[in-house]
Amino acid sequence: MTSEKRKVAVFTGNRAEYGLQYPILKAIASHPKLEYFLLVSGAHLQEDFGYTVQEIEKDGFKVFSEVKLAMEEDTLFSTAQAIGSGILSLSKILDNIQPDFLVVYADRFEGFAAVITGTQMNIPTVHIEGGDITEGGALDDSVRHAMTKLAHLHFATNEQAAERIRRLGEESWRIYNVGFPALDLIAAGDFAMPAELKEKYGLVTTKPIIIFTQHSVTTEFEKAADQVRPSLEAMRLLAKEGCQVIITYPNNDAGGRRIIKEIEKLKNENLDNIQVHQSLGRFDYHGILNLGGRIGIGACVGNSSSGIKETPALGCPFVNIGPRQNGRLRTDNVIDVNYDRDEILNAVRKALYDENFRKKCQNCKNPYGAGNAGKQIANVLATIDIDLKLLQKKITY
Repeated sequence: MTSEKRKVAVFTGNRAEYGLQYPILKAIASHPKLEYFLLVSGAHLQEDFGYTVQEIEKDGFKVFSEVKLAMEEDTLFSTAQAIGSGILSLSKILDNIQPDFLVVYADRFEGFAAVITGTQMNIPTVHIEGGDITEGGALDDSVRHAMTKLAHLHFATNEQAAERIRRLGEESWRIYNVGFPALDLIAAGDFAMPAELKEKYGLVTTKPIIIFTQHSVTTEFEKAADQVRPSLEAMRLLAKEGCQVIITYPNNDAGGRRIIKEIEKLKNENLDNIQVHQSLGRFDYHGILNLGGRIGIGACVGNSSSGIKETPALGCPFVNIGPRQNGRLRTDNVIDVNYDRDEILNAVRKALYDENFRKKCQNCKNPYGAGNAGKQIANVLATIDIDLKLLQKKITY
């Protein structure tokens, strides 16, 4: 290996994904043998989803290039078009960079476009969070496993996922169980403190706090509005009971804009105790989960994977609505409910006021690692041999 730094292209397509990539970017940026090239795409560049590229720049990361995606409508047709346009855009950018690695996260359509592009250009492609299961009707599972079969290196967040990657026929030496990267930030205490949240959002520690995010289920995106209405009605009633409700926008999946229309209807009612934000950013989001868990005054509600993976690290209860996270490895802080107003209400009240359940949440063990994923990933990228063995994949039997 020469003394030159290895060039690592890192692709991000939406706010949630970037929050998980932050520790990885930070570790790559500080590693003496690595140089990052940040490629920003998808919802980061869309005004109606918060234009969250600004959050990335605020964090101090330099955006090397914007990857344009043609996502004009709220349909699966537009999703397919976006994948194609992403491949066209990204191939030109990667041809310019000539990176040693391309790093892609999880299971979204933007990342799928990136993995197709990188592997077809013979760029060693790194996939993070492969091997997970979500059986709830989203396209995530099939996309995630397809990305695994294309990628050259796999960084899993738990041992079950790592074993699943092996069973997909991937060679064991390509697989690393590093844990969930977002836990790096939580372990370091890198999140907003109560005083900051009070000043920014007007939150008080004398009333319960609910953080709510509900995404569409992409295989039934046409039902997205109907599925979110019972949840929002429950939020309306909880706000009338005195709970402080913070609602954030969904992802830009098919059906996402239908959910946003319902959220905006509620916002326009100008009800006390309800506030709506396009995006909170990972710093404030983790701070609010901390209020719900360690400070002991709130709960997370919706169907985001963060409710499964991040809340346990902060002892925060999570009310999981609908099937989107079915099959996902979880611990004892999760209450599963259907798209039913009364079920949601009862579950949230249990999460907020049942002391035995809250004590269980405080003591639950997170199965997603100890909080040192970023450095582990950076060290592998700095030291692994880049050769034909890495590029020429074999399937195990």
